[in-house]
Amino acid sequence: MSKMPQNSADVPESIIEPVPDPLDEAAIGAAVDNALAAIASAATLEALKSARLAHTGEKSPLSLANREIGALAKEFKAAAGKLMGGSRGRVAKALAARSDVLEAEDAARILLEETVDVTAAPRRRRAGARHPLSTLQDRVCDIFVGMGWEIAEGPELESEWFNFDALNFAPDHPAREMQDTFFVEPPEAHLLLRTHTSPVQVRALLERELPVYVLCPGKVFRTDELDATHTPVFHQFEGLAIDKNLSMADLLGTLEHFTRQMFGEEARVRIRPNFFPFTEPSAELDIWHPGAKGGPRWIEWGGCGMVNPNVLRAAGIDPDEYSGFAFGMGIERALMFRNEVADMHDMIEGDVRFSEHFGMEI
Repeated sequence: MSKMPQNSADVPESIIEPVPDPLDEAAIGAAVDNALAAIASAATLEALKSARLAHTGEKSPLSLANREIGALAKEFKAAAGKLMGGSRGRVAKALAARSDVLEAEDAARILLEETVDVTAAPRRRRAGARHPLSTLQDRVCDIFVGMGWEIAEGPELESEWFNFDALNFAPDHPAREMQDTFFVEPPEAHLLLRTHTSPVQVRALLERELPVYVLCPGKVFRTDELDATHTPVFHQFEGLAIDKNLSMADLLGTLEHFTRQMFGEEARVRIRPNFFPFTEPSAELDIWHPGAKGGPRWIEWGGCGMVNPNVLRAAGIDPDEYSGFAFGMGIERALMFRNEVADMHDMIEGDVRFSEHFGMEI
């Protein structure tokens, strides 16, 4: 049994495929066979990149089927997870093997076709370009500095207390598991590579006098596998405002101003109820992106909400006197939908031609 992917209106009709049932071995097997056939037939690295995006990207049948596991009854999740894990692993292994073959063929071709005249005058070294993730992060910081906020930074090797306990994560919260977090040995040190920049917010509350308005950009780490839309090392920016009488109206006003500065005066925001341990109430933030490829549309961007009173108490702040709001977004995701970057690999492979395309400013 299969169903059509959500938001199929955003996908060209020619590539809409039914979503395989994560318990249907035949359907999953067919999706794997299609992927393996596309990988095997890729004659160039560019063709392999297209096959990887088509069969492992966020709208590929296997990725869409994998998302359906969360909606299954508890007794079926293990079987579905085993089937999907093995299937995606086969595709990933085939991609790696085919990539090795094509890279070797490419290197052999270059050695054969290109010659170097060692007697020629040396070429002038070409200047590099700032990475677009850096310039986008600077753009975000400039907007909030213009609103009177401070920029706060903190360590990437973080204490478990700052990363989880102070942010109201219960001791048995799934985010603490090794499947999501890079813990540092020995375990009794309670150190980890931070999974978000929220610990910087807690440090800001402990180090600064109230009121506090800080933006916390930086690098974070999670045990995601590298694919077209995920990477184990990525960048976030999170904002925190603590003052007297702050409300959701202040949060929405801040995010609306920021969004219009980033995407133009036609951009706007909306929120949908959600849950996060460190905010209550919590919401998902969507933006109306007027310049999106294929036409304006709503795009999910990040999370936000009013700071949970337990977080304020952990920082020694009286929640009856002060309130606050917080929000967080991914910089890579912003670059992907703001500038139509389809593959996360392009951002991290270090090819200067990718950066040169953006110039010094985005």
